[in-house]
Amino acid sequence: MTRDGPGPSPLVLIVDDVAALAEQYAYDLRRLGPFDAITAADGAAALELITAEPVDCVILDLELPGTDGFDVLRELERRHIRTPVIVYTGTGSYDRCAQAIRLGARGFIDKAEPMERVAQEIRTTLERERLVREVAALAREAGRDSPLIGSSAAMHTLRAAIARLAPIPAPVLIVGESGSGKELVARELHRLAPDPRGPFLAVNCAALPHELIESELFGHERGAFTGAVTLRKGAFEAAAGGTLLLDEIGELPAAAQAKLLRVLEQREVTRLGGNRTVAVSARVVAATNRDLDAEVVAGRFREDLLYRLNAHVLRVPPLRERLSDVPELAQHLVVTTSARFRTRPRRLSPAALECLMSYEWSHNNVRELRNVVERMLIACDGEEIGAADVPADIRDGGAASRVAAGNPPRTFHERRAEAERQIVRAALERNDWHVTRTAAELGLADHASLHKIMRRHGIRRPEQ
Repeated sequence: MTRDGPGPSPLVLIVDDVAALAEQYAYDLRRLGPFDAITAADGAAALELITAEPVDCVILDLELPGTDGFDVLRELERRHIRTPVIVYTGTGSYDRCAQAIRLGARGFIDKAEPMERVAQEIRTTLERERLVREVAALAREAGRDSPLIGSSAAMHTLRAAIARLAPIPAPVLIVGESGSGKELVARELHRLAPDPRGPFLAVNCAALPHELIESELFGHERGAFTGAVTLRKGAFEAAAGGTLLLDEIGELPAAAQAKLLRVLEQREVTRLGGNRTVAVSARVVAATNRDLDAEVVAGRFREDLLYRLNAHVLRVPPLRERLSDVPELAQHLVVTTSARFRTRPRRLSPAALECLMSYEWSHNNVRELRNVVERMLIACDGEEIGAADVPADIRDGGAASRVAAGNPPRTFHERRAEAERQIVRAALERNDWHVTRTAAELGLADHASLHKIMRRHGIRRPEQ
């Protein structure tokens, strides 16, 4: 096996029992690049390298002694290894190439083709793999229930802060209560980044067993621990050129915190069980619902890591601080949940919306609202969701939840603006968005006065 030094270029493995030909391919690919290249003389050695090295693409000869190219393809499928394979052959047997495609190869080339054509085939294959991952990520994102929706002052402030930070590749710390939408904020940072085509990868630090956290984040070499039968790239490598969200960052154990700090400072990782450093280019976004300053005082979070993360902080407002966004959010959730349930969408009555707006949503914020919408859709038999369809604990618990929620202090002007927005929005809902009737109900001089208030608060009819 031969290899250039480690670097960010895609690593191509050439498998051919004619050593001179394999080395020539490797040399030409490095020259035409940007590629790094290694070689293997037979199928068994190829499988060994694929499990031990971060191979991005394989050029595989089908005519090999012992474990031939078909055996390699079958073994990769059996081990669920998805490294793309391009087969090449000098026999001119396209039937054998077609058989290789059926076994999982991404394409085939002839050994007589010029190297420029081979290099282009590799680039095309790698780009196709990137697009497949991106489409899968978009499909997962499309299935999410609540993007950043709302036109309250709190949401306008948050969007403006996201727009300012998105072009900056520095780490960002997102703080907010559980269910308030921290991951959605991270995705918006990624979407507005200079190059949003890179991957977005979210890792929930609280959901990983402590003994696997370092492997998940930084990767491991084969044999690094019991069960590490193949080399595995960690989240930092997988998110190269994109965004890595470290959700629930406050749950990281001390050892992982120390290693994360080194990665943020040096922009390189060392896999578990290895001694090579790998450059990383992912932008790091951390999120937490904990008070990390208090965690530092308690000795559970490193102060130097907090200083590295909190240079830029985004605070996601809880839903109780933007109750006037509830109608817009709720209607959006009705539409998306109905599509997921494969049922017809219903309308939310003004009475149901008033019930939802009177509740504090202090348990789980938007996530709690989503669950309530699901319950209402199941309970509703008609075309309109009424107050009777609102769960009793939500319908009757508004006043009690206000007392128990312990709202964080806000300025008088912020409270007055939010109250005014809620009053106007609720009145518009009651009057089916008829501006003149709403203005009369509110005791305003005319519809122009109401339009002025609506513009000031960014209130618009939902379908607009």
